[in-house]
Amino acid sequence: MILLRRQFLHLAAGAAILPITSHFAKAEAFPAGPVHIVVGFPPGAVDLSARLIRQSLQQRLGISVVIDNRPGAGGTLATEAVVEARPDGGTLILAGTHDAINATLYKNLPFDFTRDIAMVAGIMQSPLVMLTNPSFAAKSVAELIGYAKANPDKINMASAGNGTSTHLAGELFQMMAGVSMVHVPYRGGTPALADLVAGRTQLMFANVGVSIGFIRAGRLRALAVTSLNPLPVLPGIPPLASVVPGYEMSAWFGLGAPKATPAETVAALNKAVNACLAEPAIADRIRELGAEPMIMSPSELDAFVAADTQKWARAVKFSGAKVD
Repeated sequence: MILLRRQFLHLAAGAAILPITSHFAKAEAFPAGPVHIVVGFPPGAVDLSARLIRQSLQQRLGISVVIDNRPGAGGTLATEAVVEARPDGGTLILAGTHDAINATLYKNLPFDFTRDIAMVAGIMQSPLVMLTNPSFAAKSVAELIGYAKANPDKINMASAGNGTSTHLAGELFQMMAGVSMVHVPYRGGTPALADLVAGRTQLMFANVGVSIGFIRAGRLRALAVTSLNPLPVLPGIPPLASVVPGYEMSAWFGLGAPKATPAETVAALNKAVNACLAEPAIADRIRELGAEPMIMSPSELDAFVAADTQKWARAVKFSGAKVD
């Protein structure tokens, strides 16, 4: 697991030394101080997306960009801090699938994400991969569904924790496939993957970037990806939708700002982030993680987040998960 962490840091460090061939003039609407990207989780897999573009972004904007990790309460503490921040472009939230899920999962949030956060720019979308321990009897999605229907609640499904994308991806699968499994939440994806590798659980929906080493080493079996199309980094692994029609799920990460942030500041940030993502070196690093650059306008991203929030509301309600 230490090697996984080092691999993440290596990728992030590699992005930090990319050459920048064009620069944006610093927008007058920007604050004099650094731009803080607030992350609601510890350093690791979540903030990797922000670290991949940080150096390029700060050179394009002409001001420092600081990654500010503030873990706690599934990312809601960080989001609340940004909602309450000065709307001048100086404080951004690293938003993601967790925010779309939290909108329904948490019953008493002091903010409404889609109302109080203005989406600025996407960074990347990453489908998950359905994994089993190699010793598990099912060798395909169809066989797994057949086994699950014949043996209800006999499959232990690991996740990175209640209400996480790895949990709700499994709940969405159960809802659409008509099967029932036992959810086993862990305190993060690393211990969940460790127990899957050890055979203490049978199934997990996991991030491609953190699990691909286990797949290539034969320590985990990939049955399907949650994107509508196959992934180049996992050749031969079919989309889950080929067996469960309509199934699609991607974890996404992007930047948001307090709602009252000036439109010209949002537009300048969007232009700069999209230019970072168009750099071949950054785009290639994102694809090495089994993800795709998420180049969208602010209005397109707002519509995407609204639809994603509605989708996860159905999965959360089906699962019965909630946090008071």
